[in-house]
Amino acid sequence: MAEGRRAHLGELERSVMDYLWSAAPEGNGGGPSPVTVRQVHEALSGSREIAYTTVMTVLDRLAKKGAVEQLRDGRAYLYRPAVTRDELTAELMHEALGTVDGADRTSALVRFIDTATPDDAAALRAALAQLERRGEA
Repeated sequence: MAEGRRAHLGELERSVMDYLWSAAPEGNGGGPSPVTVRQVHEALSGSREIAYTTVMTVLDRLAKKGAVEQLRDGRAYLYRPAVTRDELTAELMHEALGTVDGADRTSALVRFIDTATPDDAAALRAALAQLERRGEA
C-alpha cells in the first residue's frame, strides 16, 4: 500500500504503533523484537476497554497499510513496526505539504514556523543545519 496511506492512522492505530515503538526491544537482527497480539492487547487494555479481536483486526489493518510487519509464528502472527516514528511523522508532513504548491506552500511553511514553539523552532534549525552539513560532505 502507498506510503501516504500509513500516515492516515486512527487513534487506536496510533496507540498500537506507540506500543510497538516503545515496548518492542531491539532483537538480535537489529530491528524491534516482534510481539504477539496478546501482548499488545494486555498493554492497551490497561487504559481502555478493548477486545482481543479488535487488537487483532487493527494489527492486520496496519500490516496491510505497511506500517507493521506481520511474521508467521506457527499458527499465529507476530508483529513489529515496519517504519519508525520519525518516518511516519515525515510521511504525514509530506502529505500535508503535497496538497499545496508554490506561494501557498511557502505561506503554509511560514505560518507553521510562526506558530512553532521555541523548542520546535530550535529543532527545525538543527535539522536544517544537519542537512546543510550533509550536503557539504
